[in-house]
Parts: sequence; C-alpha cells; structure tokens
Amino acid sequence: MPRALSPFLEVYLKPRMLLMAVLGFSSGLPVALTGGTLQVWMAKTGIDLHTIGIFSLIGVPYALKFLWSPLMDRFVPPWLGRRRGWIILVQLVLFIGITGMGFSSPARALAAIAGLAFFVAFTSASQDIVIDAYRTDLLREEERGAGTAASIVGWRIGVLVSGALALVLSDRIGWQSTYLLMACFMVVGIVGAVFAPEPDTLVTAPKSMREAVWGPLEDFFSRPSAWMLLLAIVLYKLGDAYAGTMTSVFLIKLGFSASDVGKINKGLGLVSLLAGAAIGGSLMVRLGLFRSLLFFGVLQLVSNLSFTALAWIGKSYAAMAFAVGFENLSSGMGTAAFVAFLMSLCNRRYTATQYALLSSLASLGRVFIAPTSGYVVESIGWAGFFSLAAITALPGLLLVWRLRHAIVRMAGEQAQRAL
Repeated sequence: MPRALSPFLEVYLKPRMLLMAVLGFSSGLPVALTGGTLQVWMAKTGIDLHTIGIFSLIGVPYALKFLWSPLMDRFVPPWLGRRRGWIILVQLVLFIGITGMGFSSPARALAAIAGLAFFVAFTSASQDIVIDAYRTDLLREEERGAGTAASIVGWRIGVLVSGALALVLSDRIGWQSTYLLMACFMVVGIVGAVFAPEPDTLVTAPKSMREAVWGPLEDFFSRPSAWMLLLAIVLYKLGDAYAGTMTSVFLIKLGFSASDVGKINKGLGLVSLLAGAAIGGSLMVRLGLFRSLLFFGVLQLVSNLSFTALAWIGKSYAAMAFAVGFENLSSGMGTAAFVAFLMSLCNRRYTATQYALLSSLASLGRVFIAPTSGYVVESIGWAGFFSLAAITALPGLLLVWRLRHAIVRMAGEQAQRAL
C-alpha cells in the first residue's frame, strides 16, 4: 500500500468497519419487507390499489422512533450490555416477526399481515435506534466518517437483498419461502452483535424515566449555540434533498426512457452514492469534521448546478451520467460528514434518544419543502428549480461556518461529555 494512501485506507481495515457494515445490513434488511416487497406481494395476490396505498402507513414508526427511544437509554438488558443487549433482543424479535409474515399471506389473512408488518416495522425502527446509539458510542471521532460509510454500504446491501433479490426469489421459490429466507438473514446481525466489542468508555444509564426523557433535552440545550446547531441540522442537507425530490421526474420529462432512468439514475446513482460515502469517510480522517462538513457541503451545492446545466443542454447521455454521478457522489460524502456531525452532538449517556431526535429533526426540512417542488418547476422551469435548490443549500453552509469553533470543540470533547 502506498504510504500516501495509507491514512485514507487503513481506517477501513479495522474490524469495527466490518461490524458497522454487518449492523447496517441488519438495519436495512427489514425495510423493503414491510414496504416495496410487501406491496408487490399484495399486488400479485390481487389486493386493490387503495388497500396497498393504505399499507404505506406501516412505515410510520420510522418517523416516530424518538418517542420510545428513552426506554432504550434507561433500561439495560441483563446480557451483553446496554447497546448490544438491545440489538440482539430486537433482532431476535425481528426474526420471529418476519418468520410470521412468511407463514401468513395477504390473500388469506390480510389483517394478520398488516399487524405483523406493523410489528416488524416498529421493531425495525427500534433496531435503528439502538444500532445508531451503539455506533455513536463505539466509534472514536476519527473513525466516524468511515464507520458511517460502512454502515451506508451495509444498509444498501440489506435493502437490495430484501428488495431486488427477494422479488427475484419470489418467482422461483414462492413468497412464503422468500420471507422465511429473509428472516434467516437476520442471523448475520445477531452473530455480529454477539462478537462485537463494548465501547471504550463505561457510561451509566439514566437513573429514572424522567431523566431518560428530559435529561437529553436539558443536556443539549445547556450548550452554547444550541438553537443554531438545531437549525444547522435542518438546513445542511436541505438543498440536496430538495433537488432529489424531482430528479427522476426531470429526467423523464427531458426525454429519457424509464429504462435509462433505472440504469443510470438508479444504478450509477447507487454506485456513486456508496463511493461518495467511502471517499468521504476516508477524507474525514485527514480533514476533520468541520472542514469535511464545509467542503462536502459546497460539493453538494455545486452538484445541483450540474442538473441546471443538463436542463440547458437537453437530452444528453453523457451530461446525464455526469450530473447523476456527481450529485450522488457529493451526496454520499455529505451524508458521511453529516451523520458524524450528529454523532458528535450526542452525550453517550443519552445517545439513543438524542440521535433519534436529531435524525428525525434533520428530515423536517425535506418533509415541509418537498411538496412545493412541483409548483416551483411550473413557475420557473427546471433550470430555475435546480438553481434554487443550490441556493437553498447556502444557509446551511453559512451556519456551519458560523459554528466552526463549536463544531471543532464538540468533535474533540464528545468523550469528556459522556463521563
């Protein structure tokens, strides 16, 4: 290995990075089983579209997981510690829930499938809570970017297995056998959690539910610039997310076929996203948190302008591939830095609750601004829309610059705050 590259690559050779990928896989696996894959199963068995649409509400626990996250800070299972104990418990429950879906059928017992799917989604959201908390507690500051990248890769593989692979298998071995096989894949995460290390710092759990609920809020708002930090969380990925709400529609309207969009926007986009996360995680070892947030954020802004250029150029496969690749590469790098930023804001005593709250808060901007995208396109056109998306990224970058001293300090003091 060339000496100049070793600082960027060595971080991925640590066993912790493989563990992050394994836990990311377990986190991503249940998502499609209660979402897209289940919807296809229902459609294949003749369930009407109205009912299939209602089933999308099964995903609500992912948005509300912060409501029960204090329980996972407060209570400690009697085996394998506060984080790994919970991970193994929820993974065993997920195995049971997915197996139950395999022994049922939308055609024979629609209500039972609905109940089981909601149960799996709730348990999967609970798994996300504790895996996010464990990753935050375990990884050192210089490992967080790479750990996030490994988690993203594992998560995407999990979604592909329970999505694309499950659909292929369903035509060969049937839906029940497919879901039973997916349940068996949960063993991967269970084995990983059993052999996973404990965090270096021993942290005492909250002594009461009151502390578990209010302690995280009191801790966060006791910090200087707390409100500005919250605003930065909402705004940092806003421009990137805003542009992403209409990318596929834009490409279709520009004259590309659905096959083109699937191969380039989805295929190349996925590869670029994963590469961006990996590159971003490596660069963070050298750049540190603040410079990574700023540099990757600028790349995200500029990448939106590549779609502005595509709107001016018109239908061009080369320009499309460049815009899609550049945007997803930048997004992956920004995500690695942003997740590390959220991790640096968490006090290890309340990691489950604080991370769940902050990550939910990060999606608020996208939820409220996304519905305006269609109206904006009709008013100012596609080039204007993507230019506006780039401008939308500016407030987040300015806040990161304004908070540079606080971000540098938090990155170095997170371990001390946990004591």
